[in-house]
Amino acid sequence: MKSLNTINALITGGVSGLGLATAQQIVTSGGRVALLDINKVQGNQVSEQLGDNACFIATDVTVESEVDASVSKAIDTLGHINLVLNCAGVAPSQRVLSKDGLMSTDAFARTIAINLTSTFCVGRAAVNAMQHNEANPDGERGVIINTSSIAANDGQIGQAAYAASKGGIASMTLPLAREFSRIGIRVVTIAPGLFKTPLFDTLPAKAIDALTANIPFPKRAGDPNEFAQLVLHIYQNTMINGETIRLDGALRM
Repeated sequence: MKSLNTINALITGGVSGLGLATAQQIVTSGGRVALLDINKVQGNQVSEQLGDNACFIATDVTVESEVDASVSKAIDTLGHINLVLNCAGVAPSQRVLSKDGLMSTDAFARTIAINLTSTFCVGRAAVNAMQHNEANPDGERGVIINTSSIAANDGQIGQAAYAASKGGIASMTLPLAREFSRIGIRVVTIAPGLFKTPLFDTLPAKAIDALTANIPFPKRAGDPNEFAQLVLHIYQNTMINGETIRLDGALRM
């Protein structure tokens, strides 16, 4: 089994929430991370806290030229990358038809751009670099892990744009895994349920109780460290490929 200290990871949305929890576990395990995020202040603070095995690269993941430059910079800093984790995203809630009027196509397109298109954009740039990595005995050169959501299947009212973006991530998992198999690069997607991210923490206590009451077991929101643990297991377990894994305590919304 691959040692976790061999990880050279590029993580989008890496300075908060699920991405940060994963970065912390990688660094604690002896691996190295390049954190791509639009939040420069928080990015520099997190990079300093994580120490010499982490670097921050300010990036707007919706801009292809910035993504390409940031992937190149990450490789210059780390030497190579063998794990990509796409966590950058937004979770808007807006009805298409409400008392305030129609949702604009620009609002829909923005969610698609940040969640779905950026995931594709980072993946394409990363796989172009990872194809040149030295293969391990299994012939593997890298792993791409994307973040979908249970909303891809269980979308609620007000989640048309969000569910569409996360459904797109899940849908491209298998075709990308099949395409990249010839160069030894796996593609896996995680679909989290309710997790204690900064967005979740802003909800009123009553709202949190109402949401978590529907989770069969465990009867609580997920801890970002549990997401990170799955990421690390996927990195080590070469047989996991082309799959979208729900991480939700059996929640069906």
